[in-house]
Amino acid sequence: MISILGSSVPAVMLEDDEGYLMPIHIGNSEAISINSVLRNETMPRPMTHDLMIAMLERLGSKIESVLIDEKIDNIYYARLRLSRDGADMEFDARPSDCIAMALRQNAPIYINKELFMSDSINKDSFLGSGAGNANSIG
Repeated sequence: MISILGSSVPAVMLEDDEGYLMPIHIGNSEAISINSVLRNETMPRPMTHDLMIAMLERLGSKIESVLIDEKIDNIYYARLRLSRDGADMEFDARPSDCIAMALRQNAPIYINKELFMSDSINKDSFLGSGAGNANSIG
């Protein structure tokens, strides 16, 4: 969680190989879903993202990748790329849903380089600011 103006807001921190972080604010249920897969926890009942993955698998589809490629009016946009029987399909989706599903299938998550560089901060600077001291989900 990241503290903004005195309140905690769930965020996923996307990190590159050079130690830069890009936070994306997400909803509580998406945070719980992402946290459960990162901690390898199984819920007593399937969560929405688990259900979606089970449906995709039963239909013979697979998540190939996620691309976070746009930010309009402070809202990030992502594309979920699926494949089935050699055919590729792409769906517009929220980054949080894409991340939750990609993690469940070990699919790569890509971010537009210009977008990442414009919205990322150095990990050491972030941790030194005290902002990283709240509970994190990964």
